[in-house]
Amino acid sequence: MRFVPSVTAASTLLAAALLVPATSANAAHAAAAAAALTCNGSAAPTIGTGTPNTSMNNKFTSYGNSNALTDDWTGADSTYSVKLADGRTVFGFSDTFLGTVNANGSRPLAIQDGGTTPFINNTFVVQSSGGTLSSTAHGGTASSPTALLPPRDDSHLYWAGDLTTNGSTEIQQPYREYKVGSGDLNVAWEDNVLARFSTSNLKQPISITPLPSSRKIMWGSGLMKADGYTYIYGTEDLGTDGKHMYVARVSGTDLRGQWSYLASYGSNPTDPADDTWSTSESAALRVLSGVSNEFSVSRRGNFNILLTQDTKLAFSMEIDTYLSCSPAGPFGDEKTVYNTPIAKPDGTPYNDADLYTYNAHAHASLSSANNLVFSYNMNSLDFTTPAAQKDVYRDVSIYRPRFVNVPVTG
Repeated sequence: MRFVPSVTAASTLLAAALLVPATSANAAHAAAAAAALTCNGSAAPTIGTGTPNTSMNNKFTSYGNSNALTDDWTGADSTYSVKLADGRTVFGFSDTFLGTVNANGSRPLAIQDGGTTPFINNTFVVQSSGGTLSSTAHGGTASSPTALLPPRDDSHLYWAGDLTTNGSTEIQQPYREYKVGSGDLNVAWEDNVLARFSTSNLKQPISITPLPSSRKIMWGSGLMKADGYTYIYGTEDLGTDGKHMYVARVSGTDLRGQWSYLASYGSNPTDPADDTWSTSESAALRVLSGVSNEFSVSRRGNFNILLTQDTKLAFSMEIDTYLSCSPAGPFGDEKTVYNTPIAKPDGTPYNDADLYTYNAHAHASLSSANNLVFSYNMNSLDFTTPAAQKDVYRDVSIYRPRFVNVPVTG
C-alpha cells in the first residue's frame, strides 16, 4: 500500500544526514531581513515556545474514534484549514483513512491491503460554527467513497494544497498531481491544478483548471491574503539539493487571475516597493532554502511570520519561524519554536524508531492575537508485511494531525 506522505520521505531518504547549504543570495536576503526587525516603525513580535494544543488534539481524537458512520474520518495528513463566512471551518486533508476504529485502538486493513477500510487521497472535515467536527466530505458514496479530486487513472493521484476563499460562497484549493509507480516511495510530481468548491456542496468541485507548472514548483504550499492580493507560496523539491521557497501573487481573491512572480528584491531588499514582479514563471526568484513541502505565512500587524518544518537536515523535528516586513520576504530572524516529539497526543512516547514528523503549517482559522496555532503530521517508515503489523494499522493515533500553540506578543 502506498502512503503518499512518503512524498516528503522520498527526498529526505536520499538526503539522509546531509546539510543543505543556503545559496549566497539566500544568505544576503536573510541578513537583510534580520537587520529589518522594525517594520513601519513597529518592533518585531516576540515568538515563544510551542506547547500542545490539547483542545484541538482531543477534538480530532474524539472525532476519529467516534465510529459514528462507516465512512467517517479516522486519520489523515496535510491538515490545512480555512474559515468560511458562515462560521464553519473546513480542514483540507490529503491521504485519508475512513471507516472505523477497533476497540483496541487499531485500524482495520485498507481495501488496498485486502481489508475493508477506505483509503482515499483527499478529503475535507467540516467544523460547525459552534466548534464541533461535524462531517467528512469526500466523493462517491458512503458505501463506495472516492477522493474529492479523483485521479485521472490508477497511476495518478492528487495531493492537497492550502485553502482560501473567493467571495463568501467559494473555496479554492491548489492540488499537486503525482505520477505513482510501484513501491511505497515511488511517486513523482507532474503538475499543479486548481479546484473550486461551493461552500454549499463540498463533495464535488465546481471546476478543475491547470495552474502554472513549467518551473516544477509545487504551488499551494501556503496561501495568504494581504494588501489586496492573494499570495501563493510554492516549494521546489530538488531531493539532495534541498527544498526551496518561491512566491507568486494574484490581485484579489480568485486564483484563476493573472499570476505575477517575485523576480527580484531590487537594490533595497527591506523595501517591498523596490521588489520586481514578472508575469513569467521562469523569472521566479528562489527566496529561501530549507522549507518543507507544506508551510505557511501569517500576517501579524506589520510583520509576516513564515512557519515551516526545517528541512536543511533530513528528518529534522525542528519547527522554525522567520520574520519579514513583506508577504514576499526576504525572511530572516530564524527561530526554533518547537521540536516535534514522537509521542501520542497525551504525551506518552511511542518508542518507535520508524516514526517521523513533517509538513508543519499555521492555521489562521484557529489563531488569535496572541496565539499562533499550527499543526504537523506524523507517519511511519514501517513497510512491514503482513500489512496488519504496520504502525499505521496498529495504532490509529500515529496517522493523525498534532496541533500546537505558540505564544506571540508585541
